[in-house]
Amino acid sequence: MRIRFYIVLIGLLSFVLCPMSFSQTMVYLERAEHLNFDQERIADAQILTGNVLFRHDDALMYCDSAYFYENSNSLDAYGHVRLVQGDTVMGFGDKLFYDGNTKVARLRRHVKFIHGRADENPTILTTDSLNYDRAAGVAYYFTGGTVRDSLNTLTSVRGNYRPNTKKAIFSKEVKLVNPKFILTSDTLLYDTGTKVADIISPTDIVYEEETDIASSRGWYNTDNEQSMLLDRSTIHHVDGRFLTGDTIYYDKRIGFGDIIGNMVMIDSSQNATLYGQYGQMWEEDSRGYATDSALMVDWSDTAHMTYIHADTLYTRELHYTDSALADSTYRRVRAYYGVRVYRDDMQMVCDSMVYLGSDSTMHLYIKPICWTENQQISADSIIVYIVNNTVEHAVGNGNALCVIEDSLDYYNQMSGKEVTMYIRDDELRLIDMSGNALTIYYAKENDGEYVGLNTTESSFIRMFLEEQKIHHIRFTKETTGVLYPMDQIPPGGDRLALFFWANEQRPTDPQDVFRKVNNEK
Repeated sequence: MRIRFYIVLIGLLSFVLCPMSFSQTMVYLERAEHLNFDQERIADAQILTGNVLFRHDDALMYCDSAYFYENSNSLDAYGHVRLVQGDTVMGFGDKLFYDGNTKVARLRRHVKFIHGRADENPTILTTDSLNYDRAAGVAYYFTGGTVRDSLNTLTSVRGNYRPNTKKAIFSKEVKLVNPKFILTSDTLLYDTGTKVADIISPTDIVYEEETDIASSRGWYNTDNEQSMLLDRSTIHHVDGRFLTGDTIYYDKRIGFGDIIGNMVMIDSSQNATLYGQYGQMWEEDSRGYATDSALMVDWSDTAHMTYIHADTLYTRELHYTDSALADSTYRRVRAYYGVRVYRDDMQMVCDSMVYLGSDSTMHLYIKPICWTENQQISADSIIVYIVNNTVEHAVGNGNALCVIEDSLDYYNQMSGKEVTMYIRDDELRLIDMSGNALTIYYAKENDGEYVGLNTTESSFIRMFLEEQKIHHIRFTKETTGVLYPMDQIPPGGDRLALFFWANEQRPTDPQDVFRKVNNEK
């Protein structure tokens, strides 16, 4: 038993210590014009010159001269070095150091590595020092190199390329030059077959005088210009448009972006920003769409910023010729379902709204209500006119109602077919009511003591206000009315038929536009 144990042990040791394992193959000298030996200078080398050719498995190595170390299964080749593997891989250089045991070829000086057939737009790697690990199937450089394929040219300090997968990894001072853009990064994964660049570090993609894309994670197809940009990547356009979000699918060729999560779309030329948890962007006409916490902010005047929230918002830049026959552009915003608007000079709610930048008007539809100070205006539809970034006047059509809160218990009211309210210095100064105009308002003494309740009916009524209080009222000659003393007001006589007070629906600040309310009146 002991003898058998020693025989097995010796066999195992010989297998472990043997310089060549069963997977290693010999390098063969196929030809050379001259073979010499120099025992004193290089005792273990064959000195070969003239049309030298080596073979190792499916690889052929050509050179002008070489030292062949048969015992160590390696060689040093010089002059017009060429390594050929199959019909798709070739390496060129001035020097080649090859180890047959590890299958690592080290090419030096004026190195060119070619993958692919000449008639199929091969990938070409050029550098001054290249190592090609045939066993692992990877070629890598570390002192600067360039990779060219049919579309792009990539440069970096370090890089590796795998012929079997056509994939490359570049690091340090990476630059990809495309006919349409330049990509720069610190680390980049790239597929020469699909032309897709995988973004794994801060990367900048610049379309000169057009678009700048910044991303730290995602992918960019350099052929069709489609990309998936993650981690709040950004897209800047030279005309002042900006886009970011948690995830952006972007098709540069057709100018389309699909954004998921915390979208921010800025148009600095129109002084507007669109927000939402989901949205889309079309570069043509600077169109945008947002939903899920959608918000449009107009910051044309930071003193009177407009915040518009709705279930869905659409924005688009339109072109027109103005009265001076000059070409101009303006923004149109369409808001649908649950619209809530906050401005410091007016607040609004309605079901749907259209804002036109051409004449700075806001068109409110379906149960619209507007508030300014202690006044509430409602109608079937309302148009708000903004001049010099402040609300100048508003017009309500159909079932128009104006309510002015006089105290917690008393409300001055006007109703009719059409109402126009005029605002100066951020205060409501004048109200015109026409078409079966009805009023209920409280008369007061100079000291503020209530005298009674006035009810009037006329075809037209004009009410003047100062400091949010009624100063005086003008009627047409056909006006009829009754003054009820405070203790003789009939039941229900203090309310017009259209009366409602919806202050609980009123947005109180920019964030309050997101509050859910029941818009019933």
